[in-house]
Amino acid sequence: MVNPPSTKVAILGGGKGGIALLDLLSQIPGLEIIGIADKDLTAPGIKRARDLDIKVTDQVSDLIADHGVNLLIDVTGDPQMERYIADHKGPAVEVLGGAAAKLLWNFVQYESRLQAQLYQIEKLAGIGSFVAGIAHDINNPLQLVLGFAEAILEEQNPANIREHAQEIIQAVKRTSTICKELTQYTRRFAADDFVQVDLNRKLEEALKIARHAIVFQDLAVKKEYAPKAVIRARPDELLHAFVNLIANAVQAMEGQGTLTLVTGCEAGRVSVTISDTGSGIPKDHLEKIFEPFFTTKAPGKGTGLGLYNVKSIVEQHLGKLSVESEIGRGTTFRLQFPQAEQPHERTLT
Repeated sequence: MVNPPSTKVAILGGGKGGIALLDLLSQIPGLEIIGIADKDLTAPGIKRARDLDIKVTDQVSDLIADHGVNLLIDVTGDPQMERYIADHKGPAVEVLGGAAAKLLWNFVQYESRLQAQLYQIEKLAGIGSFVAGIAHDINNPLQLVLGFAEAILEEQNPANIREHAQEIIQAVKRTSTICKELTQYTRRFAADDFVQVDLNRKLEEALKIARHAIVFQDLAVKKEYAPKAVIRARPDELLHAFVNLIANAVQAMEGQGTLTLVTGCEAGRVSVTISDTGSGIPKDHLEKIFEPFFTTKAPGKGTGLGLYNVKSIVEQHLGKLSVESEIGRGTTFRLQFPQAEQPHERTLT
């Protein structure tokens, strides 16, 4: 079966809401954004387009004259732009502007806010299901603090008091680290510019959070990390995706099995593979697992938003998400992203 040709879209105007517009359109199958134009090359939409490796220009004529364009979306708000477009566009090019473009603009901003809320709901629901594991990890160092504090009350030897105090300090630091990691995980996503992200480090961070939240018991963890597995991304969003996939893998194995984390670099792409040896996913569920609110978990145990959010995050980073599963043998999720080509001025996260 031959896929129909993609619709090539050019966006005129990259001001307020430009980020949301690009995020939405870049996820629509069969649609290709060939460029965005704005007089201000520091506009939010222009910055976002650069992160997505989309052509940017301050000359509207560059995009209007492109004969490969099928649709022009005019969100400049300039009343003179409609006449200019009509005089310079090709005869087969359709234009979305005026009230229709404003409606689209409002819609994508609303959709962006809604999706951020869905992320937050799903994360907080996940934390709720992790409470037992988190409480266990926090309670252990607190019991140590209590024990050493009681010992200090009766201790006369200054050396022993000093030793007990050091143990208390270390226990408090461990508790503080747990709280810091969870606070970072549950905070709202900030619409920051993309930065260089080391996927190996981000997987390790996600694994730490998952260990606080889920009882690993007899699980083995295997890691195969490739050097230079670096992409441009929003680090908090990637962290959320990785925590979700690792948590699902651990839960599928019910305390026994092997979790495998692999990164690789090939032909300008970076891949992340998260595999488990759990129960597997039935074939009739594989096409549904990324749909919002689809879940096979018992009522109150899942929101059905986890994998939907993961897929959305991957697509917003121009990535691809695939899954392979076999009943009784396990499941593998594979994420692929464009590799970062050169160092950026901001620190790797």
